[in-house]
Amino acid sequence: MAKGKRTRPAQTPTRARDYWYRRLLATALAGVLATALAAVGCPTAPAGASGTRADAITLYNGQHPQLTQAEVTAFEKQTGITVRVRTDDGVVLAEQILEEGARSPADVYLTENSPELMLLSQHHMLAELPKELLEQVPARYVSPTGNWAGVALRVSCLVYDPERVKASQLPAHLIQLAEPRWKGKVAIAPTDSDFLPLVGGVVATYGKQAALRWLQGLKANAVLYADDESVVAAVNRGQVALGVINQYYWYRLRAEVGPRNMRSKLYFFPRRDIGGLENISGAAVLASSRHKQAAERFVEFLVSSKGQRILAASDDYEYPVRPGVAPNPALPPLRAVRPAVLSVVKLGDDLPAAALLQQAGLT
Repeated sequence: MAKGKRTRPAQTPTRARDYWYRRLLATALAGVLATALAAVGCPTAPAGASGTRADAITLYNGQHPQLTQAEVTAFEKQTGITVRVRTDDGVVLAEQILEEGARSPADVYLTENSPELMLLSQHHMLAELPKELLEQVPARYVSPTGNWAGVALRVSCLVYDPERVKASQLPAHLIQLAEPRWKGKVAIAPTDSDFLPLVGGVVATYGKQAALRWLQGLKANAVLYADDESVVAAVNRGQVALGVINQYYWYRLRAEVGPRNMRSKLYFFPRRDIGGLENISGAAVLASSRHKQAAERFVEFLVSSKGQRILAASDDYEYPVRPGVAPNPALPPLRAVRPAVLSVVKLGDDLPAAALLQQAGLT
């Protein structure tokens, strides 16, 4: 790995695609399973069973591993509580929690995007968090039912090659990328879990049928990549004119290769277009956790001034959610970016977006 490179949880297009299929099925069956479990009983292990320790918790981590490790190291030093970390893509871990049910070894779930948290909340997999913890975060970054808290923000945008397309020619609206003039010029990663909330945002803004037409047009135009890292790298090499990403991928590539090797630039959609969607990364305590107090302390650390400063000082290039903690100085202020802000309820749980991606033939 090159010095300074930041990796995401491992994910392959096949695994992401299989996850979406299984999750749709799991959602359809969830009511039946819940009824069956209630009828026969679903025993849970007592505290300290299965080799667990009262001073140790298990974190299912869907965030970037290096940032999470920095947070874990600081938390362990401050509290003496050991954190066992299991890292994978956030949507894969959400599916795993649904499959494991009350037997899940996870105490805390940390993920990149709010829809996975909303899905688990709908299935009553998350515990209610203390009011004093939630009050440390602005209300728009907190679960409406009080069972998860936002810990970081990122904004979707375009990365473009100014040698292939001028800034003045870039679209004012995300849905314009479905127009024929962009055929072969736009890169997307439809099996990347970060693409799902953007599709969900289009559904919430324009409706399902318009979102499906957009995806079908995008499929006709797009060059497909496995993940957002591949998209930004391809645009930066001049292989494709522009790509749809979250903003931090560009900053992380610049940190890796150096400013002199960045031929690409970022473009933030104007007038709060949905192409500039603000995404919330969040953390929750599992309802089945046998170490809730320690788990709550970890979530509280993530939203604390110290935890948020660790995020801001890192080269992960996400925005802190806590008021008064400034982001990495390389980032433009959010007030200048002016992202599209959707309530987590309106953005939903990814399921309509996943279904439309399948219907459009992009997964």
